[in-house]
Amino acid sequence: MVDLGKRLRDLRLARNLTQQQVADRVWVKKSMISSYELSTRLPSYKVLIRLSKLFGVSTDYLLGIETKRSINFKNLTDRQIKIILELIDEMSK
Repeated sequence: MVDLGKRLRDLRLARNLTQQQVADRVWVKKSMISSYELSTRLPSYKVLIRLSKLFGVSTDYLLGIETKRSINFKNLTDRQIKIILELIDEMSK
């Protein structure tokens, strides 16, 4: 779980979100997000799941169990999925 705080901060900054914006979206106080990022507190299971949904990553990724980020295809069309997979394939060459 050592990576949780750093991963949360990196994900938040990559999306240009403030701690307050993240807090509002996962229904906690800003101070809690700060505590998570500083690794002084751990989120509850419910908050961990909300964070994973907000950032489109797995809970395993947030917890440092999984090192690769997964792609959430949930709200994408078949065409969008195809384009992403083609891009990944091209960049892997």
